[in-house]
Amino acid sequence: MRRIGKRFKKPRMSWESDDIKERHTIMKNYGLRRRREVLIAQEILRNYRRRARELIAEQDEAKVNILVDKLVKLGLLRKGQGLDDVLALNVNDILERRLQTIVWKKVYASTPLHSRQSITHGHVTIDSKRVKSPAYMVPVEEESKIVVSGASNEKGGK
Repeated sequence: MRRIGKRFKKPRMSWESDDIKERHTIMKNYGLRRRREVLIAQEILRNYRRRARELIAEQDEAKVNILVDKLVKLGLLRKGQGLDDVLALNVNDILERRLQTIVWKKVYASTPLHSRQSITHGHVTIDSKRVKSPAYMVPVEEESKIVVSGASNEKGGK
């Protein structure tokens, strides 16, 4: 049986008002339902930045190219950018690549919550495969293959 580990770390002091306000605005801007989704995005970013710092110390070009190519495929970096640009990423960059945000920004949905509902109800397909997870990180090559079907395709929904 596969053991699934934690996908995020809880903040050391979760009651700090600045962190709470920042998390709340991020949740509101991207239509996230739980604080956990913000924490998962922060953990993804933390892992990429940690790997970049380790590679700066190692100076192994092959591993650097693997990491940068992966981030270019995900759309977090542009071609020609390096490890310094990985360290400059923030949580908003990660959240911009979620399926929920891309469906909303491409005007398939009127709000982030509307796009989330369309995805979870199975109206969104990528390359003729149904994706029901709003947290799916969309690679650049799949971005043009997103199709929204049904009544939710209209900008107000029904």
